[in-house]
Amino acid sequence: MSREIILYIATSVDGFIAKENDDLQWLEEAEGEGDAGYSDMYQSIDTIIMGKRTYDWVVDHIEPFPYSDKKCYVFSTSQSGENEHVEFVNEDVVAFTKKLREQEGSKIWMVGGAGILDAYMKERLIDEFIITVTPHLLGSGIPMFKDNNPYQDLKLVNTQRYGQMVQMHYKVKKEAK
Repeated sequence: MSREIILYIATSVDGFIAKENDDLQWLEEAEGEGDAGYSDMYQSIDTIIMGKRTYDWVVDHIEPFPYSDKKCYVFSTSQSGENEHVEFVNEDVVAFTKKLREQEGSKIWMVGGAGILDAYMKERLIDEFIITVTPHLLGSGIPMFKDNNPYQDLKLVNTQRYGQMVQMHYKVKKEAK
């Protein structure tokens, strides 16, 4: 049985996950309610994957490190080894993830960034999409999805309103074999 990968992410109405300079201030300004299902999602995982830019943002903006109780992999071309919180991975993200999915464990959360998400989309590696739409039109920035992704059929699991934000939870429909 293959472990599932979750994309739990926030986006502007026009589909951006960050401004050009990785600015996420607009997310902090969103009028939400509760934790937008974060605690439930977080309890369902035991592994986190993110890119180096996402990791650097987390380290620069959140103290203490918020994922110290999970196995955390950071894909990087500039750093290797590990520290007290993460293991840096210099391998191909898709090949590494396919091996990781076959190991024992719970679900895997793909935190970000856009490059890893694009690689996952091209290979259909995301099993669940939990997308929270914030009340912003950014106009430009880092898009959640890049072009030329393969067609995928999704099943709506739930929609939920959190203050001024709306969350959509989809699972990928598995193809008949």
